[in-house]
Amino acid sequence: MTTRAELHRKQRSWTAESLEKVPKPVLVVSGLHLLYAALIVPAGSLGYDAKISLFAFLSAMTLWAATRLPAGYVALSLVLFIILMKAGEPDLLYQSMAEPVVWLMIGAFVIGEAFTRSGLADRLTHSALRRFEKKGSLLNALTALLFATSFFIPSTSGRAALARPILNQLGNRFSPRERQVLSVLAPSVILMSTSATLLGAGSHLIGIGLLETASGQSISFVRWLVWGVPFAAAATVVTVAAIRLTMWPKRESEASVPEDSLPAPQTPEKMSDPEKRTLLLISVMLLGWMTDGLHGYGIAFVTMAGAALAMVPGYGILSFKDGIRSVSWNLILFVAAATALGTALIQTGVVSVAEEKLSGLLLAAGQAPEWLLVLILAAVSVSSHLYITSHTTRAVVLVPTLIVTAKSIGADPAAAVFLGLIGMNYCLTMPVSSKALLLFYEEGDGSFSARDLAKLSSLLAPAYIAIMVLFYFTYWKWTGLGL
Repeated sequence: MTTRAELHRKQRSWTAESLEKVPKPVLVVSGLHLLYAALIVPAGSLGYDAKISLFAFLSAMTLWAATRLPAGYVALSLVLFIILMKAGEPDLLYQSMAEPVVWLMIGAFVIGEAFTRSGLADRLTHSALRRFEKKGSLLNALTALLFATSFFIPSTSGRAALARPILNQLGNRFSPRERQVLSVLAPSVILMSTSATLLGAGSHLIGIGLLETASGQSISFVRWLVWGVPFAAAATVVTVAAIRLTMWPKRESEASVPEDSLPAPQTPEKMSDPEKRTLLLISVMLLGWMTDGLHGYGIAFVTMAGAALAMVPGYGILSFKDGIRSVSWNLILFVAAATALGTALIQTGVVSVAEEKLSGLLLAAGQAPEWLLVLILAAVSVSSHLYITSHTTRAVVLVPTLIVTAKSIGADPAAAVFLGLIGMNYCLTMPVSSKALLLFYEEGDGSFSARDLAKLSSLLAPAYIAIMVLFYFTYWKWTGLGL
C-alpha cells in the first residue's frame, strides 16, 4: 500500500520532470511576470487601473524582447487584457486606430511604394552605388545624407518616410544580415541627428514653448545650432561605430559592392514622367512638412494627402489597390495597439506617479555636486523613453517638472530644459519608442528584431549619457550653457 510520504515524493518527482520539460525561456518569462505582479500589487500609490496597465506594459516589453511572438499580436492581446480586466474602456482599442502615427505610417508606405515603382529610387540608388565602390564608404555617405536631412525636415517621421524606400533599394544590394544592420542604422542616425536643430523634433518646440510660458526664457534657433550640431555629430559617430563594430559582418566594410548588383545600366538619362511626378510630389510634401507650424494640418495629414495624390486614377504613380497592398498591416496594428498601451499608462495615472517620483529624485539632488546633478538629469531624461513611449508626451510630462525643479534649486531653467530635451531624444531601446524605428520595424529577414535593438541600446544608452556629461563640462560650458 502506497504511503502518503511516497505519494508526496512521486508528486515532487512528477513536478520536477514537468519543469525540466518546460523550455527555459518560458520559465524566465513566467518568472518575470510573477516578479512584476509581486512588485505592482502592493504599490499603494497606484490604483487598480494603473496596476493593470503597468503590468500589461511591462509584460509587452518582456515579450517583445524575450520571445518570437509577433509584436503586433502581443500588443493587441495586452490591450484586450486591459479592457477585459475592466482597467480601460473598449474605446482604448477603437481610438488607437485614430492616432496620427497610424495614418502617418499608412501614408508613408504608399509614398514609399510610389517612390520605388516610379523608378526614382532605382535612379538615386544607382547614382549612390556608382560613386561609392566600398560598402563602408557607402554607409558613411548614407550617414552623412541622413544627418543633413535634420536641417530641412522638422520631423523624425518625415525623415524616416523619405529614407525607407531608399534603404529598401540599397538593402537589396546587401546580404540578409547586412540588410538587418541597415534597417537599424538608418533610424538610429535619424534619431541621433535630431538634437542638431531646434526643428529636429516637435518635442523641441513644445519644450521651448513651455519654457517661455513658465519662465520667460527661450533658446534661439542659432543658439540651439551652436549647442546641438557638435553634440549630434558626436552621438551619430559613436552610434554608427557601435553598430558597425557589434552588428556589421566582419571585414565587409572594405568589400566592394558586387557589380551584378548595380541597377540596370539601361536606366534612361532623362527622368520619366512618373519619376518627375514623384519628385514633384515629394518636394510638395517636404514643403508641407517644413511648414507644419504655418498651415497647421500636421505631418500625418500631409503624408496621407501625398499618398492620395500618388494614387489618383489615371494620373497617379500607382493604383489605389497597389497602394493599399503596399501597407504592412501587421505593423500598423502593432503601432496602434502599442500606442494604446502608452495611452493607458497616461490615462490611469502611471505617468503622473512616475513624474512625482522623478521630481522628488531631482529635488533630492539639489544639494549634490554639479557633476552628479547633470548625471542624474541625463540619466532620468534618457531613460524616460522606457516608460513614456511618445516623444511628444515625454516633453509634455517632463519639461514642466524640469522647470519647477530648476527654479527650486536655483538652477537655470533654460539649461535644464535643453539638457532634458537632448536626453529625451534618445529612444533606441524598443521599436515602439520612436516612429522612425517603427517605420523600419517589420517581421522578416530584412529588418531588425527587438532583441537586436535592446542589445545595441545596452551599449549606446550609457555612452549617450557619458557624451552628454562630457559635453556639458567642456564644449557646452565654453559656449555659455550651465545650470
